[in-house]
Amino acid sequence: MTDKDYNHSKIDRRDYFRAMTALGLSSLLPANLSDLASQEQFAPNHGDLIKEENSKPGTRDWILTKTDIDPSSKYRSPYIEGYASHISVSAGQQISLYVSCNPESSFYIDVYRSGFYGGLGGRQVASLGPFKGKTQPDPSIGERRLRECAWDACQTLTIPNDWVSGVYLCKLTAENSDLQSYITFLVKDNRKTDFLFQCSDTTWNAYNRWPSQFSLYDNEETVWYWGAGVDVSYDRPYGKYCQIIDAPLSIGSGEWFCWEFPIAYWMESLGYDVSYISNLDTHADGLALMRGKAMLSVGHDEYYSLEMFHNLQAAIGAGLNVAFLSGNTCCGLLEMKPSSDGRSNRIITRVDRFGPPDETSDGLFHSMKTLPRTAPNEKMLIGARSTGPIVGGADWICRQPNHWLFENSGMAIGDSIPGLVGWEWHGDPANIPGLEIIAQGTTASGAGSGTYTSTLYPGPKENLVFNAATCWWGDALSEPPGYVRPSAHGAQPQGPDHRVQVITKNLLRRLCS
Repeated sequence: MTDKDYNHSKIDRRDYFRAMTALGLSSLLPANLSDLASQEQFAPNHGDLIKEENSKPGTRDWILTKTDIDPSSKYRSPYIEGYASHISVSAGQQISLYVSCNPESSFYIDVYRSGFYGGLGGRQVASLGPFKGKTQPDPSIGERRLRECAWDACQTLTIPNDWVSGVYLCKLTAENSDLQSYITFLVKDNRKTDFLFQCSDTTWNAYNRWPSQFSLYDNEETVWYWGAGVDVSYDRPYGKYCQIIDAPLSIGSGEWFCWEFPIAYWMESLGYDVSYISNLDTHADGLALMRGKAMLSVGHDEYYSLEMFHNLQAAIGAGLNVAFLSGNTCCGLLEMKPSSDGRSNRIITRVDRFGPPDETSDGLFHSMKTLPRTAPNEKMLIGARSTGPIVGGADWICRQPNHWLFENSGMAIGDSIPGLVGWEWHGDPANIPGLEIIAQGTTASGAGSGTYTSTLYPGPKENLVFNAATCWWGDALSEPPGYVRPSAHGAQPQGPDHRVQVITKNLLRRLCS
């Protein structure tokens, strides 16, 4: 690390502490700041790391070629399924893998890193097995409908030093049937970087209905419950994605392939300097956000803890740039709980909804009325917020063609990107000094119409916060192998669009300059 880099990281820490204090959040800071300082000596930047990684031989063998779902569960693949002991780990740390086969079968685990790799989408980093598989017990239904697996591990891995930060797929293959599914986890690092790519794993978990109707939305009364009192665990496989699209690659991978991978695939194709983190990393270590010049919220990033909200708010106050390439972001307020065996942040529960009541959305989700509604307003973080009817689709319509964001895009006022807004979005822009409305229009759905608003506002240190106001931004950037285009509420994005690619390049260039 150069003296310049070291001094910059110290300034970032000081600014972060000041921002936390200014927000009245000093109680969230560790008691022993000297210990924190010794732990947070960020590693030097390696700006060509992603380019070098993607120059290595790729493969499409990561794609699941034979899948099946138990029709009685609608989401589960009991024939082979599994989960990991952690959602994100660093090099040198251990992660345990848990697999069940019903009927019993020997099985293999092939591990791949998701990326570009010459358009192939992945690189194999390990081949494990064969393992003698067994049918592991279904967890009982606990208090607050918790289903928490306590399976025997088939393998404990120590993450090698040369595994570059990214999303890693463990492809499980049962030998007796060739049926397949994934276990998914992140490898993180501690280096200075241009972009922190935050995966939306709390939302993956919230919507995970494994083994059948046991998501954060299931309370035995309705399949779309939006109140408190339900717990869901990371200690269970990810079932097939339960909304909007039929996405076989989501068996074991949460929502990674639905909305997030197209953004990562495109960024890695262009060699952007990116490091991957989970929602849980933002929750547990806000100071580590300051190792990035910018953080990206991607896809369907619905569920935040209060710690996540405050950590990101403080990081913006300390100079971090943020791009919300996402929709319905920071809508549900979570509390994080430890697992039964004491691992931190393995159970999530909804305790509130960010922002004040909204007549339209509260009318759609009556159980919202049971929540205290004392959480902060998310639009003061994002620039806009989820408003009624929350769901819907629309074209993304340019409102400021002379803005630097649209430079070289060829867009004029009123020009639109067909179907880019969906299926959840942000409206109701915040009253933040300097906030600009970049794109705006009317959404349509069976639940009614709404107004989405894409915004950009300045932070206190010449930093910027951008809000795309759609879950589907990645669809206009790339179409990776295995990708399934979404469609909902009468709207469908139209795939890669040169204008959105140019707009995103303009944005990322400004955020890391």
